[in-house]
Amino acid sequence: MQKRQTILLFFISLLSLLFLSQSALSASIKERMESRLPTINALKKSGIVGENNRGFLEFRGPQKDAATVEAENKDRATVYKAIAKKQGVTVELVGQRRAEKIRAISKPGLWLQKADNSWYKK
Repeated sequence: MQKRQTILLFFISLLSLLFLSQSALSASIKERMESRLPTINALKKSGIVGENNRGFLEFRGPQKDAATVEAENKDRATVYKAIAKKQGVTVELVGQRRAEKIRAISKPGLWLQKADNSWYKK
């Protein structure tokens, strides 16, 4: 009986650590994305980047602040993967759905990509 309780306690502790680790990772991604937002908004406003139809940033002009764009796309991919796993769908579908939402809420003057791969300014 004592051995079972010890094993059960061990697994509960392990699951708790995994959950806390995932929460910390999510918070870290959110903080990074929020800190990049002013730069990304400026890049969008200047027409350097647009939102593609897969839910990622894509260069439309000179590759200014490429490290910021790459970091944002990497974090978005991580978020999309987590959502896809939770919902039981593909990462691609999550990205496409996010792209649709971004197109709907974007301000005028920003570059957006339609589902047919054509680009337009809203």
